Amino acid sequence: MTNLSNSSLTIQVPGKLMMAGEFAVLEPYQQLAVMAVNRFVYVDIQESKTNRISLEKFMLRDLSWEYQQNQVRIATTDSRVNFVEEAMSVACMYLQENKYPLKHLSLRIRSELDDKDSGKKYGLGSSAAVVVGVITAVLQMHVKEKPDPQLVFKLASISHVRAQGNGSGADVAASAYGGILHYSSFQAEWLREQYHHNEFISNLVDSNWQFLSVRPMKLPSDIYLCIGWTGSPASTGNLVKQIISLKESKPLKFQEFLHSSEEAVTNIMTGIENENKSLLFKGIKQNRTALVTVGKEAQTELETPMIKKLCDLAEQHGGAAKQSGAGGGDCGIAFMPSPESAKALEEAWRQEGIIPLDLLPYPNGAKAI
Repeated sequence: MTNLSNSSLTIQVPGKLMMAGEFAVLEPYQQLAVMAVNRFVYVDIQESKTNRISLEKFMLRDLSWEYQQNQVRIATTDSRVNFVEEAMSVACMYLQENKYPLKHLSLRIRSELDDKDSGKKYGLGSSAAVVVGVITAVLQMHVKEKPDPQLVFKLASISHVRAQGNGSGADVAASAYGGILHYSSFQAEWLREQYHHNEFISNLVDSNWQFLSVRPMKLPSDIYLCIGWTGSPASTGNLVKQIISLKESKPLKFQEFLHSSEEAVTNIMTGIENENKSLLFKGIKQNRTALVTVGKEAQTELETPMIKKLCDLAEQHGGAAKQSGAGGGDCGIAFMPSPESAKALEEAWRQEGIIPLDLLPYPNGAKAI
């Protein structure tokens, strides 16, 4: 643990990209692969005479905030600060329970996760990264050492579920731990229930999260990732609702999807662990098919024409690709067998109006810089 005595810090938090297992991860014990990427959210924090906060992305500057009765309130009617309020509330509750006197703090949150020119979202998990960054910053200012990634992950997951009521937490895990992760979700419903049954957040953090699994993985050195952006942002929340509604309307089709996703992700994980390129590519193609099929069953287009083009071109160049995340736009991710094939693919993408993003797996989670 590095000891820190300074009264100001900047916390850098990586964004994320989903690699495989989307939608299925919302069910118990289903596997997902997610990676932290080298685009960041930054949280500048310092002790000050009064509590202030600026959220650059929303053009909200120098607002006051207060913490009363276990809740932070930021002085604005803008509902987009909800995630930040919950993150700060959970961090303050945890610190109070552990007998840390709360300080007056000034925070500034800035992000490079979206497109610089248009402001359009790439789908790199900005709300999760912000929540992880705020919690890391507030804890580190009080405790004076880097907080444990598991503690940050659990507190951020609690605040994320308090803010939006659902989600797998995979984006939170990528931002908290960094690297490439083999992940199974804590189950939002379970966490909501536990939160209401525990008087103290510390007890919930220290308890066993029975469904949760987080394991680091390393991509084989001869696999080359290409990330392509289709130029159109996706609405994750709506897509998730449509796919999950299949559980009620077509339970057998939903179970078929879970089975297909599990088989695909198992092949991907085994391919990665055993450096078996052909098994990895097979798993990616299987996962792509499973997602396209479940999208059709739910009468929603997960693989847009641009994502289809992105994936087809990857296969034509000897690799495999699929949507990344909920689909309906955003990014696709391709796994290529050589630097030459990766370069040729990116060139082919450009000719079709798909923008290659200069993204790489990032080994670290949230940390002071």
